Amino acid sequence: MNTFSSLTRRHHEAGLTLVEIMIAMLLSVILLGGVIQISSGTKATYRTNEAVAQLQENGRFATEILARDIRMADFWGCAGNISKVTNNLNSVAAGYIPFENGGLGGTEGGAGPDTLVLRGGYDSGIQVDAPYGPLPSASIKVPAGNGLDQFDIVMISDCTSADVFQISNADPNTAGNLAHNAGVGSPGNKGPAGCLNCLSRVYAGDATVYRVQGITYSIAPGSSGQPALFRNGQELVDGIEDLQVLYGEDIDPPATAGSGSANYYVPADQVSNMDNVVSIRFALVARSYGNNVANGQTYNVLGTSITSNDNRLRQVYTATIGIRNRLP
Repeated sequence: MNTFSSLTRRHHEAGLTLVEIMIAMLLSVILLGGVIQISSGTKATYRTNEAVAQLQENGRFATEILARDIRMADFWGCAGNISKVTNNLNSVAAGYIPFENGGLGGTEGGAGPDTLVLRGGYDSGIQVDAPYGPLPSASIKVPAGNGLDQFDIVMISDCTSADVFQISNADPNTAGNLAHNAGVGSPGNKGPAGCLNCLSRVYAGDATVYRVQGITYSIAPGSSGQPALFRNGQELVDGIEDLQVLYGEDIDPPATAGSGSANYYVPADQVSNMDNVVSIRFALVARSYGNNVANGQTYNVLGTSITSNDNRLRQVYTATIGIRNRLP
């Protein structure tokens, strides 16, 4: 009896067999593999979500700023269009803006990014005060506290004509005088032939002064090493690697003042007349900072299918914007 109990106890106290250990190790490896797979999937999901958030932030911001500037392009006050505007800036000096070329321009980049050029007035305007003139060389009188600074480029406009010039005096905000002398600032003013400091005419109380600007959008390497959207040579938002632009022309006869609707959209080098462009269609391609998010992604840019050759995630932002100052 005692012998049988001793044998039974020794049998119950026996260790694991080699087969049992191997099975336990196999199960552990399977479980560990599952944990690693879940962890890897979680990291991949996090990277993707982070990349999508970055693409949305950069793309939406860039689209909003670009669309706002397009809407306001080609504004020349009551004068209405560039044919009534005299550009008094010195065309041979640094900083010259060719307003006489109109409110729109750009270049076709072919396989690379395009550029887009927008010009015109952009604020609510300041009414001209008396006394007026009496000569075209006289300073323009406006209310004090106007917020203008020396060397600001402005436009004075009524419903007959407009003049673009650079403010030459040092105290336009406090004095309420806007001088336009030649040879001061950069690019400075040139004045018409025979009258160095003159505008094209004397303006009266029905005239308004606006700030004007020339804006060029382009793509170039940014400060972080990522491609970026630039506005007048200053980095606006990084992570934007492409800008493609199409111009919508309204080809209705000028006598009908146009329909205000584009008949077709073409690249810059195929526009027959920039004065007939009433809307801009653009596409911005935003890409992720990380190069471990996607693989061989295919996306469409204004009708062209593109397949990436890296592991970045990309998103295309497309908009068609009417140029308000050219619509009926």
